[in-house]
Amino acid sequence: MTRIDKVLYTGKTHTTGGRDSASRSSDGRLNVRLSAPGSTDGGTNPEQLFAAGWSACFIGAMGLAATKMKVALPVDTAVDAAVDLCTTEGAYFLQARLNVSLPGVAREVAEALARIAHETCPYSKMTRGNIEVVISVI
Repeated sequence: MTRIDKVLYTGKTHTTGGRDSASRSSDGRLNVRLSAPGSTDGGTNPEQLFAAGWSACFIGAMGLAATKMKVALPVDTAVDAAVDLCTTEGAYFLQARLNVSLPGVAREVAEALARIAHETCPYSKMTRGNIEVVISVI
């Protein structure tokens, strides 16, 4: 396990009732209604929240890599994240796909940025070796 030198930020939430409930952050900036995946009820679900957080963090990691490589990250950089809730033999697990769009960036540079981001992004580190992840530059 990695030794922590300094905690930069702690996100705190309070969730009640599981998938059919609500979650809010300690600072009040996040206040969402939750619902089960595929439900017609209003609200989002943990898989969508995870996909949103991971894709945002991944873009940040690409930005750091671009700075080190002295490459400009396009303003319309995007990551489409898909997080699947799966089951096998009665056990639940996740799998994910990140489709990276870097318009105007040469393919080999875009692939290097995505590779470095996947090595350094905290979400990618958290999932490495735990779930199936496919990173594609589109």
